[in-house]
Amino acid sequence: MKVQRRTAAVLAIAMVLLCLAVAGVAFWQAQRALNRSEQALGSAGDFAVVVHAVRPLPNPGFVSMPAPAVFRAGASFGGRLYLSGPAGLYAYSQDGTLDHIYRCGLELPAAPLGQMAVGTLADAHQPELLIATRSEGVLAFDGVNFRQIRPGSPDLRQITALLPLASGRLLLGTAKQGLLVYDGKTLKAFHPATSGVSITALAGTESDLWIGTLNRGVLHWHGGETDAIAESQGLPDARVEAIALSGESVYVGTPVGVAELRGGRVARVLAPGRYAHALLAQPDTLLVGEFEGGILPVSLTGPAGGSPLRRAIALHGEEPEGGRASVSPGSSVEQFMAAGDELYTVTGKGMLRRAADGSWSQVLGGASALLTDRNISALLPASDGRLWIGYFDRGLDILPATGGPPEHVENDRVFCVNRIVEDRRKGAVAVATANGLALFSPDGRQRQVLTRDSGLIASHVTDVALYGDGMAAATPAGITFLDASGAHSIYAFEGLVNNHVYALGAGENQLIAGTLGGLSLLRNGVVLRNLTTANSGLKANWITGLARAGTDWLVGTYGNGIMRLDPAGNVTATDATRNGTIVNPGAILSDGRITLAGTLSQGLLVGDASGTRWKPVTAGLPSLNVTALAIANGVVYVGTDNGLVKIDEGRL
Repeated sequence: MKVQRRTAAVLAIAMVLLCLAVAGVAFWQAQRALNRSEQALGSAGDFAVVVHAVRPLPNPGFVSMPAPAVFRAGASFGGRLYLSGPAGLYAYSQDGTLDHIYRCGLELPAAPLGQMAVGTLADAHQPELLIATRSEGVLAFDGVNFRQIRPGSPDLRQITALLPLASGRLLLGTAKQGLLVYDGKTLKAFHPATSGVSITALAGTESDLWIGTLNRGVLHWHGGETDAIAESQGLPDARVEAIALSGESVYVGTPVGVAELRGGRVARVLAPGRYAHALLAQPDTLLVGEFEGGILPVSLTGPAGGSPLRRAIALHGEEPEGGRASVSPGSSVEQFMAAGDELYTVTGKGMLRRAADGSWSQVLGGASALLTDRNISALLPASDGRLWIGYFDRGLDILPATGGPPEHVENDRVFCVNRIVEDRRKGAVAVATANGLALFSPDGRQRQVLTRDSGLIASHVTDVALYGDGMAAATPAGITFLDASGAHSIYAFEGLVNNHVYALGAGENQLIAGTLGGLSLLRNGVVLRNLTTANSGLKANWITGLARAGTDWLVGTYGNGIMRLDPAGNVTATDATRNGTIVNPGAILSDGRITLAGTLSQGLLVGDASGTRWKPVTAGLPSLNVTALAIANGVVYVGTDNGLVKIDEGRL
């Protein structure tokens, strides 16, 4: 009996130990998963980040020329409605009155604003309006003051998505470096699986997170693991535009439809073929905001599900076709948002509110504009006082000398403008575009468009210069000379250092061609000499601009700033020759008193008459990407990718 009792006791102890071991393993597994989740919010090394108060910049005297307001996101915060966009932050009272504009380049850093969210971060004592910027990190606004969360690396400052968490942490999606997390003190990579991807959307919680990407579908973080759902798993497209959550369903908007996910898998595709740029999931209906297509309500409860509703009230009182609610032409639905009991839609041109009957009406919008677009690509103050303004993809405006609205020219040829030059000898204005060389009369009447069929070596004209008794046109295939004898071209076979010509500088019978491969020096249409990094003082072969300064030429480069070319063909550095400085195509000029150069990310460079000493100017600019320059009658015009400003030359 004693042996039996001893055996039973041993077996009991063994069972207890086994149960403890199993429980320990289970606990260890659970703890391991928890640790993985914790490590995901800080396993990588810290990135440099600076948090500081935002102070208004001292404007040296730039005056904005009104361009149309463009909006990217909306938010309700502190009893106000806010719209963000390239020009700044617009604050409205609840009755729709515009109370204040916080302008990029003045009250705010010179970086276009994007997505917004409201949250209380670990390093704040109250909720803040959090605003993503394209190149300056995150702005946090408490209703009175702004502070900036600015990563040290430029790649980490391109914020595309925001998600404040209940823990006080902030998730930041970036354009190039994946998902980051800011905990109030440090900035880290979220997890190796989400690093190095281009993020477009975020939704969910700290433990159940959905991540939209530009070209890798949607990533699902849960339980310390990351699952990828891409086209091979049934997603309509690898590009994710928006994510909406509703109960057990996750809706993923793409350019060719919406995927409904259940249990981590694609259950069905809704609105196939529609460009789903914004989403709002309701109990029985999914609102799909299309890219330049209006609002499409999609039934979630029909026999087959996912079919467009037969009727939808148009935003402006007209019955739409195909079940869509319309928006203003050329405007995209950017976001759906709720504020109290109200439902709003943010479009590129303002904010709409839905009425009880389902109709939409605009309640917020920007001020009236003088210009057609914000993205300036070329400028010409003509001799008759008109100001010609070329746009990146909206043709051109011609502002009359007496004031008033401009004449707008936009067609299948005059669309993407690269350069505008006046030929006073022949009473013409030449407009170099991506689709040909358009010739206008001084009053703005289009006379003809020269293309490859007309004798150009290529229809895409990157620059144009007056040369001899005619002009020279730069193209990606070489140079075409247009003179009394007709059209004749040269390219690499005739000695050009590279076929892709970006810039021309002309004087008497001399022509300098700036190309992708260096400089070509021509006389009477013949190449005399080529200069490259291999045989001269050039620091970069990609030449983007040329401007005459006395007897020398200033040479703008892609990546090494500004250099000097003397009459003997020697290339030397200036104090604006800096590694990493990109001079935009055509954005360099001199008027004998001052020299100017526009850069891709460092604002405006201002030099003395000879282009020897330079200084950067950023305060007062709507963007640090300066794309076009002009000087007339003591006024400097500065075009950017975010609007046009002017300033008295003496103030620079």
